[in-house]
Amino acid sequence: MFLIRIADNLTRFLMILGAIWAFILCFFILADIIFRAMNMPLHGTKEIVANSVVMIVFLQVGFAVRSGSMLRADFLVLMLSPKVQKLLLVLGYLLGALFFLYLMKAGITPALRSFANGEFDGEGALRVPVWPARFAIIFGAALAGINYLILSAIELFDLRVKQLDI
Repeated sequence: MFLIRIADNLTRFLMILGAIWAFILCFFILADIIFRAMNMPLHGTKEIVANSVVMIVFLQVGFAVRSGSMLRADFLVLMLSPKVQKLLLVLGYLLGALFFLYLMKAGITPALRSFANGEFDGEGALRVPVWPARFAIIFGAALAGINYLILSAIELFDLRVKQLDI
């Protein structure tokens, strides 16, 4: 339960951080639109937005998993027996964990290379570092994978754990 509490607190913190960044990004985009109307665009907006969207998604994916908000089509599964439903649910959670943990593993080398080489996105007035987005993918995927493992353990062992909410 201690591990679940730590994962839940980290998940909630990253979700809030992603939401705050999305809120700030809205004003940045609005400012760019206003300045473009005056023929003075904010340089680097495209690069900042592109990297920010990736970061926001991966900061919040752990929360989507743990809160049960990930997309799930269970209309066929509901016609099966409760034991088969449980088996398929645990299997789905384990496959989700496998996917995100593999994504984490696959992202480590590009993230380290990006950091070491000082990789940037964009040219001209503003160059945006790429490594924060790459590390957000690693941490977000790791947390999503851990949360899928937590959900599979909760389901498999019938643990009484409160579902994560804001």
